[in-house]
Amino acid sequence: MRDHSDMEEPNIQAEADRYIAWPGQALAYKVGQLKIRELRARAQSELGARFDVRAFHDRVLGGGALPLSELEARVDEWIAARKNATDGATAGAQ
Repeated sequence: MRDHSDMEEPNIQAEADRYIAWPGQALAYKVGQLKIRELRARAQSELGARFDVRAFHDRVLGGGALPLSELEARVDEWIAARKNATDGATAGAQ
């Protein structure tokens, strides 16, 4: 934390103590981070240039606290809707 944040020493010590006391919390944060990164990579891969990081973040954060399986379903629905909206616009223009 000292090398990668601008936190003051008392805050760093408090965070370390918290993670020692509640290791499951740190694990949950990391698992959530990895899932969100996975979903973002999937969305970027499937949408390509149509990927909008702000819209992605709105979708991820808009549901509030969710089980990761529900978050994944929300993002998958969002990807499908973005694909359909773009594909429909392209088909209508032809």
